[in-house]
Amino acid sequence: MPERTLKGKTALVGIGETDYYKHGQSPDAEFKLALKAVLAACRDAGIDPREIDGFSSYSNDRSDASRFAAALGVRQLRCALMQWGGGGGGNCASVTNAAAAVATGLADCVVAFRSLAQGQYGRFGHGNAATTVSGEMAYQAPYGLISPAHRFAMKTRRFMHDHGIGQEALRAIAMASYHHAQNNPRALMYGKPLGEEKYDASRWITEPFHLFDCCMENDGAAAVIIVSAERAKDFPNKPVYLLGGASGSQYRCGAGPHNAPDYASASFRTVAADLYRMAGLTPKDVGVVQSYENFTGGVLMALAEHGFFQPEEANEFLQLHNLTAPHGRLPLNTSGGNLAECYMHGFEQVLEAVRQVRGQSTNQAPRSDVALVIGGPMVTPVSSILLGSEATL
Repeated sequence: MPERTLKGKTALVGIGETDYYKHGQSPDAEFKLALKAVLAACRDAGIDPREIDGFSSYSNDRSDASRFAAALGVRQLRCALMQWGGGGGGNCASVTNAAAAVATGLADCVVAFRSLAQGQYGRFGHGNAATTVSGEMAYQAPYGLISPAHRFAMKTRRFMHDHGIGQEALRAIAMASYHHAQNNPRALMYGKPLGEEKYDASRWITEPFHLFDCCMENDGAAAVIIVSAERAKDFPNKPVYLLGGASGSQYRCGAGPHNAPDYASASFRTVAADLYRMAGLTPKDVGVVQSYENFTGGVLMALAEHGFFQPEEANEFLQLHNLTAPHGRLPLNTSGGNLAECYMHGFEQVLEAVRQVRGQSTNQAPRSDVALVIGGPMVTPVSSILLGSEATL
């Protein structure tokens, strides 16, 4: 039986994004933001937007594929894909789903994207004032766990307690994002550095999360264009190939209320194993990581579950000098990430991974032939992708 894999069958050939805004401050509606990002990706790829024949997004994106196709003049819409649930855990899955559509012939040119306009639809991570709740929140809201910060602080605190991890590890993750943002003019925290004293003095949101452990809330849009590997060299930029993609979660990850067998987890244990298996790679092959930071605690767990260190080694590994380009052991969130560039629901990190492989990042890692993107942690399902240059195929 032939091997079933997506490795090397598709390439990301165009990236595009809008300006990023503080939540509620975009002058454009969400659909217009999405169109702007797609058109920017088309310009980057040197492609006519009418050649697009598929769209892929996640987490109930409101920009309808058929409306997209009409607005862009698409000649034929052949696939419309949406990754269910998991909030930002689906950012990488949207790319993998698009690649699968191209690899199997469902479509030839698919856009994966995300758009947010919180002035139009409300703040994305804000506590809900509804008088009735259902599902997991029915077991949380009555006791005051009304926001993502409340929910995920508990998982993080358990992980830190079980493995003797100090607050300094979370601080290093936050400072790495802010450090990289100072070289990135696109970043909303450009010109606003973060030092140890500033971090330590910032107010608690919910322990162990200080203010700077929590992602921003923003408006904007970002998009990538995916085609077959056979076409990859027909475009102006260096092709960036999908080496592997995986999504899902481990056994009973979604058991509620707060009752999963592996409670203190980012949900990547099985996903990471599938990812490396498809790519034929190990953590040692990865030169740079873009890890979704809804909160720094999720990055801590996700990096451990992707095999970069054992949990008991976290204090030693997670130090600022190890996490920054160009000299760190594992440059992390080199555009500033959700904490300091923009919270485009983690999709801006896919674009930064493409820039790293192309050699176009404002914080270029010395080893960037293999770039890992980790989707939103501590939810279900989650997803990750590995991107690489032609030399890695």
